Amino acid sequence: MADSNILPAHPTYPASIGALQQPDGRVTFRVWAPKAETIDLHLVKDGDDEFIPMRPEPRGYFVTELENAAVGTKYFYRINGENSWPDPLSRWQPDGVHQPSAVASREFEWTDQYWHGIPLTKYITYELHIGTFSPEGTFDGAIAYLDDLVDLGITAVELLPINQFPGGRNWGYDGVHPSAAQNTYGGPDGLKRLVDACHQRGLAVILDVVYNHIGPEGNYLGQFGHYFTSKYGTPWGEALNFDDHDADEVRRFFIESALYWIGECHIDALRLDAVHAIFDNSAYPFLQELGDACHLEGQRQNRQVHLIAESSLNDQRLCSPPSVGGFGLDGQWSDELHHGLHTTLLPERSGYYADFDGFEDLLLSMQNGFVYDGVYAPHRRRRYGNTPDRLSPEQFTVFSQNHDQVGNRMLGERLKELTSYEAAKLLAGVVLLSPYSPMLFMGEEYGEPAPFQFFVSHGDPGLVEAVREGRKAEFASFKWSEEPPDPQSEETFNRSKLDHSLKSQGEHAVLLDFYKSLIRLRKSHPALMFPARDRMAYSSLGSQRVIFEHLWTDYHDLLAIFSFESDSVDVNIPIPEGEWSLVFDSAEERWNGPRSESLPQIVESSGSSTITLPPFSFIALTRNRDAIAPAAPVR
Repeated sequence: MADSNILPAHPTYPASIGALQQPDGRVTFRVWAPKAETIDLHLVKDGDDEFIPMRPEPRGYFVTELENAAVGTKYFYRINGENSWPDPLSRWQPDGVHQPSAVASREFEWTDQYWHGIPLTKYITYELHIGTFSPEGTFDGAIAYLDDLVDLGITAVELLPINQFPGGRNWGYDGVHPSAAQNTYGGPDGLKRLVDACHQRGLAVILDVVYNHIGPEGNYLGQFGHYFTSKYGTPWGEALNFDDHDADEVRRFFIESALYWIGECHIDALRLDAVHAIFDNSAYPFLQELGDACHLEGQRQNRQVHLIAESSLNDQRLCSPPSVGGFGLDGQWSDELHHGLHTTLLPERSGYYADFDGFEDLLLSMQNGFVYDGVYAPHRRRRYGNTPDRLSPEQFTVFSQNHDQVGNRMLGERLKELTSYEAAKLLAGVVLLSPYSPMLFMGEEYGEPAPFQFFVSHGDPGLVEAVREGRKAEFASFKWSEEPPDPQSEETFNRSKLDHSLKSQGEHAVLLDFYKSLIRLRKSHPALMFPARDRMAYSSLGSQRVIFEHLWTDYHDLLAIFSFESDSVDVNIPIPEGEWSLVFDSAEERWNGPRSESLPQIVESSGSSTITLPPFSFIALTRNRDAIAPAAPVR
């Protein structure tokens, strides 16, 4: 334990790996390189480069300090007097993944000192890709559209991964420097300007981070240390080492990355990519340690900090507290609502849709959050998942589309291009009037017709060809016959950019107002503001593909009726007795809907009421009442 004062093992200590400015002006360079016998700090200069021996520390670290390393000083680490490589925990790669790292400034004129974050119950998330969200494809370019998001009613902006990847075009999941904001987006200062601008407008910022693999090009981690283990295999090769020899330092590497984003860059929440690909059988799992560290950093910053997992496990332990055997994360994505919506509206049953059978599964996902909660999954050929009964509704992030569900289609079509205008409104209603945490995918709110296709800009021709072939193989299970767009082509990237000018035009403008009105309802109705698992009920009505949603508090009820029928239907709705107000009708003329005569604004119910629902439409009713037990919905 003698080394603990030199190299604190506890993850909540201030960051100490990488090139870090100190308060007295010095810069400390520290790298974990247990594979090396010697490490030199390789300073890259216009004239002769300079090599400074670094002194070894316990557990495989090397360190040195410089009195005069200015911001922008470029450097490598030279291993055993031979090859030089970028800093694994670089904060800035101004010239790309293969070139020198640079000392990044830790100074920034923040204006968010009164920002303390928001609870998950208030999250209405907007997922965006920096490169395609604005014409400039930069952090500063995105700032120009933040006021539009505030006007829409968004409360949290989720950025697809922005850590340094090869070239200038990538979804972000090929990153190789987990703490360096992409140079072509604007680097670390550009990111801080965007985060500060979001906080000025009351927007939380979620950052998608990838701690399950490292991209293939520019991945030099193996030159330094035992970052990978052969104990497990992944789609990307050997797994990252979270429970094998030297795993403590690998964990520390990623935890310091997370603390950098939260502490220095003021990020409010981390979306953890594909945690099912993080293999760890230790008694104190990495995900739990990461959550503990990030929550403590949030307390230190006096901000609400959340960790939201993407997982295909359907495992409530991710978000359950450690006291009951959980990992203590704050939330997780629920792909199953999307799958239920998709298979209800479309005939596709291949690929990962094979386990979903349309309307009945949609109803289950709306009621539970999970469809597969321990039951047998035919496509997986095994039982799958567990019950989410201990999780609160706001712990599930739901959506009708996202970067994966759009971009991993062969042609990257959005759902509006695959369905009708009325169906697009219906999808919005299901997501935004659910008790779960809703997320929109960029452009969805005004019916952006541009696809979101898969794109890269690798420099290795062999890798480019492997990516092309891999995409074709991935689509084989979906039985799509088209030829996929070339992911390396700049045109594929440009094709995926948003056209913000559409927001003020024709049906796009109508759809945008539709979304704004729905979000206003969501943000004002108590049953949606304060959801509870024991105050939500769903049922279907006979043989009709109609779902009845009932949410309530002690004093307020919300009823939403969603029709997935392609023809008009007369629905006998079980409405508890009392006076109900119509607060939303998706089929109204003002939403370009088919209803020719408006429904009555007040419905007096004696226990049921018959209402005509046009194709793919929904209505919402509300009532205020004294503290009485709500009538149970028909099952």
